[in-house]
Amino acid sequence: MRIARRFRIPFPAAIFCAVVLLIAMPAVLVGEAAQTLRPKWKAQWISHPTAPLKEAITLHFKKALELKAVPEHFVVHVSADNRFVLYVNGARVGDGPARGDLQHWRYETFDLAPMLKPGVNTVAATVWNFGIFAPVAQMSDRTGFLLEGDTAAEEAVNTNPSWLVEEEKGQIAFPREPHGFYAYFAAGPGERLRAGDYDWNWLANGTVGSGWVHAGSALREIVYPGAGSAASRGRSDPDNAWQLVADPLPHMAYEAEDPGHVVRSSIAEVGDFPAKPLAIPAKTHAHIMLDRSELTTAYPLLKFSGGNGSKIRMVYAEALYDEKQHKGNRNEVGTRQALGITDEVLPDGGEHRSFEPMWWRTWRYLDLDVETGEQALTLDGLEAHYTAYPFKVSASFSSSDPDLQKIWEIGWHTAQLDAHETYMDTPYYEQLQYSGDTRLQALITYAMTGTDLLPRQAITALDDSRNTAGITTSRYPSQLPQYIPPFSLLWIGMLHDNYMYRADTGFVKSILPGTRTVLEWFAGYQHQDGVLGQLPWWSFVDWVETETTKPFPSYDANNESCLTTMQYIGALEDAIDMEKSLGSPEYVALYTPRLERAKKGVVAQCWDASKGLFADNATKDLYSEHTNMLAVLHDVIPKKDQPALMRLVEAKQLGQPQATKLTGASFYFRYYLARALDHAGMADDYLKTLSDWHGFLKMGFTTWPEQPGDTRSDSHAWTAHPTYDLLTLVAGIAPAEPGFRTVRVAPHLGDLTRLEASYPHAAGLIHVKYEGASGTVDLPAGLTGVFVWKGKTTPLHPGANQVSLK
Repeated sequence: MRIARRFRIPFPAAIFCAVVLLIAMPAVLVGEAAQTLRPKWKAQWISHPTAPLKEAITLHFKKALELKAVPEHFVVHVSADNRFVLYVNGARVGDGPARGDLQHWRYETFDLAPMLKPGVNTVAATVWNFGIFAPVAQMSDRTGFLLEGDTAAEEAVNTNPSWLVEEEKGQIAFPREPHGFYAYFAAGPGERLRAGDYDWNWLANGTVGSGWVHAGSALREIVYPGAGSAASRGRSDPDNAWQLVADPLPHMAYEAEDPGHVVRSSIAEVGDFPAKPLAIPAKTHAHIMLDRSELTTAYPLLKFSGGNGSKIRMVYAEALYDEKQHKGNRNEVGTRQALGITDEVLPDGGEHRSFEPMWWRTWRYLDLDVETGEQALTLDGLEAHYTAYPFKVSASFSSSDPDLQKIWEIGWHTAQLDAHETYMDTPYYEQLQYSGDTRLQALITYAMTGTDLLPRQAITALDDSRNTAGITTSRYPSQLPQYIPPFSLLWIGMLHDNYMYRADTGFVKSILPGTRTVLEWFAGYQHQDGVLGQLPWWSFVDWVETETTKPFPSYDANNESCLTTMQYIGALEDAIDMEKSLGSPEYVALYTPRLERAKKGVVAQCWDASKGLFADNATKDLYSEHTNMLAVLHDVIPKKDQPALMRLVEAKQLGQPQATKLTGASFYFRYYLARALDHAGMADDYLKTLSDWHGFLKMGFTTWPEQPGDTRSDSHAWTAHPTYDLLTLVAGIAPAEPGFRTVRVAPHLGDLTRLEASYPHAAGLIHVKYEGASGTVDLPAGLTGVFVWKGKTTPLHPGANQVSLK
């Protein structure tokens, strides 16, 4: 499959209050240098001196730099609000800043030396602010640009009034139109290029064009001389809102890739387009549909000539739609249409023009809807540059079932497209970092790459999102606060995952105070019987369809929910585990009775002996897989009774006719189903639960969907957890102790006759191979562990270990 190309192999009140006081272009991108906090900045935040600062706008900045000789290094630190793309001598250097909030505003670091030349150089940037059309994940104060040389040797390029700026009226936001395709959309707008208004010479040396003026301070309300200089986080009395911190992540990829091939056209002869030009006659309305064969996140680059009076609409789609706006097999084209995010290009008749949006697009299908006027138009070509987090994959997986290989690969492809400078629930519709989704994405990251920079970013960002009551938002960064209290519990679980998989205890300690405020908030809703009362905001657990009119989660006459209490129990267990090792015994003493009351409460209120199931509330009018699998996972039900309970849950998943009516778990929540099966000693049944993923293969999916049926999103990483499960449950590789100090290898092969997998560990690769009645477990130097098979435990030593599967 073409997807494989991406494989580049959580007391007393007094105590409580006291405690809670470079990869796309490695020659020019700097990673380690960006880790140091700059104590003082000399450069100024600049902007256009008269243009609006908070409305949607696009600006160009440039500065002439004269050099007698090219230095070995020329390091600069760059930021902007909202975003920038930096150029040197007309060539793209990189973009940013990575998204954060105003208290943690990122700056990027580049070494410009490889792109400089003796004589006059032009350092330039496009800076844009999408204003009210900006994506929900984009936080902002006003339009501004900042660039500072690392030392005195580079200070000639520091932003100040010596820089030139112009307003670019030719490339602007193209808001969604009030008709056509309706879906919840939180990502940014499309863009419109009016070629006749665009300054095609803006990157040239000097002040070519009449719109250029000297830049002014981005802080017009400040009258002090030199106002607007940058301020690192922690500096006293800053005069601007951007508290600068270095971006700890590598720069996102920017790599040429296939933009797609023509699968439908109203033009009889399309030739080798998009690799070669395509002429479209005057007074013609043409549609050209391109298919990449798999989804991507990339910057499209359309090249065109002539066509004055023409209009080109570029419509990007994850899948095509029929006349009722329903999706079908993702490979089917027929008469289906592309609907969704749209860019518009209005040619001016000039030769060799090009359009690249300032923000990347997500598409498998790209429809070029072209209307020409009195002049013919030539589409000179279409290119694409893939962008996402530049992971390096270390894991591998293969087995006697070839479909599992495809499921594993597609899951990773999905996870990649949902990982940029933050994790994203969907790269098409929202581009928001939700803790429920992100917990699973971080686990996939650990398993596939062995790295944790992006998971740490997510954990830290959500910690930064806590409000004055102490609870995290559901997603962050986000200009619109949204609260899903159960997601705060899952954030604690995300920290505990990091505690288990990574050895940096200092990082976990730094976040523990935040988990305490969250759990203290929840304690205020724990009733005397131990069960949680109804929480404010949105108690989202999962996308489900119940067989009654009851909400999900549901509540009894006392407004109590055993389902949300199960999640509270899990968070308390994780917090106690971390506090015992890295925190405070006072919190262990505080949480333990809360945990015990919660467990006793859900048994007393919600256990239904006649059904052998837990109800979702004491009224016992709704039963879900969720409540029951969590009861197993957190030992609310005794160990000896867990298999019987999981068989009832499993019967629902496997569609067995005798299955009790249970509200079923979505693709997302089946991650917890897998954990519960394992906890009950039934992980050998895991592979039987993957029928939906096998069905996706037959439907032409190249990424995994958000939910069953006519799903909104075709790329949701919460459905990608089988990629993690296949390594940790099926191949059986998982940490046996916090920090992955030792390994536990406990395969669950089901009907597989062969399996081989590699798993990245800080000490090196863990490699397993099982075939027939025997197997091999190779551990890197310094790593020990155990092998568990059918209840028998065998020690593992570094190097090759022969194991029996009899």
